[in-house]
Amino acid sequence: MLVPLAFYLTVQDYRLSLLIFFVAGVSDALDGFLAKRYNWVSRFGSILDPIADKALLVLTMALLTVNQKISLILFVLVALRDIYIVLGAYIFYKKIGPFNMQPSLISKLNTFVQILLVVAILVSLGYRALPELAIQVFTYSVYFTVIASAINYTLVWGRKFKLELQKQNHQSSQSDSNQ
Repeated sequence: MLVPLAFYLTVQDYRLSLLIFFVAGVSDALDGFLAKRYNWVSRFGSILDPIADKALLVLTMALLTVNQKISLILFVLVALRDIYIVLGAYIFYKKIGPFNMQPSLISKLNTFVQILLVVAILVSLGYRALPELAIQVFTYSVYFTVIASAINYTLVWGRKFKLELQKQNHQSSQSDSNQ
């Protein structure tokens, strides 16, 4: 879905772009439903699926930014937040070890308003112009939730990181005293 979507966004065919984005969303929802319903869950899938979802959304936002339909500042903030989370997860994994990361409520809200913004822009460009106020509300909602989500991840995972380091240091000092 990424290649056709990228092509149609590049040539600014927003009707087909919206259709592909919609089909990708519906197929992802169906895939998620079936995976949960029939317990078709794997570690690999649980990592790859959100990455694929994020790639679709980021690619769409990137090309809408190139087409000057989304501000560069907004796209950069969205991308930096994602890089920040991935970098934080990498550092946590390297220093602490494996972990199970669940998206926070504010992060889910952020993804949802990003999707609403993209859909609103694609609908507005491909079918029927939506009121500019609606696009602005979605845009400012993305700004707010991107920043709130980054702060939330910093506080929650920073606390977990600190506690795990303290636990490791405590266990290390206990094993040293037992020798």
